[in-house]
Amino acid sequence: MWQGSSASQWLASVSQDPPACRREWLLGLSGIVLLPAGRMWDVVIVPEPLGLRVAGVLEELPLLRPGPVLWDAQRCQVGFFVSPGTSARCRCTGVRCVGDGAWITAPAPQRRWGPLRWLISPDGSGTLNRSEVLADTLHRAAGRPVLALERDPRYC
Repeated sequence: MWQGSSASQWLASVSQDPPACRREWLLGLSGIVLLPAGRMWDVVIVPEPLGLRVAGVLEELPLLRPGPVLWDAQRCQVGFFVSPGTSARCRCTGVRCVGDGAWITAPAPQRRWGPLRWLISPDGSGTLNRSEVLADTLHRAAGRPVLALERDPRYC
């Protein structure tokens, strides 16, 4: 049976049935799965323009490997994967933090499904965005122009 990449295995490991999760990514009709937050990561969700700016900045930071970043162009939002427990400490205006008890939809790493795609795919080792770096970058990026990234005009 297909095992997928280490990134797929890492991401699917939070599901109740990892083999079924990887099977859906490979053979399923939807190509996406629901994954629970709060076990191995929480997700900080920000509006699309700010999220695209921040993702671009995080990729360019020297000596810092960014964690997964998921873009939902239909909902016009970007989610940054951070360490579990971050959602309990999240107190930012215009930012939503999801953790234990919440679910996210995710395509397979390195893949896109309709308006849902990884801006920064999981690396398979469990690297997450550092919440203090993310918070600082969010504050700094709030006043900068939006990075030019591929955008589907059907959304937003």
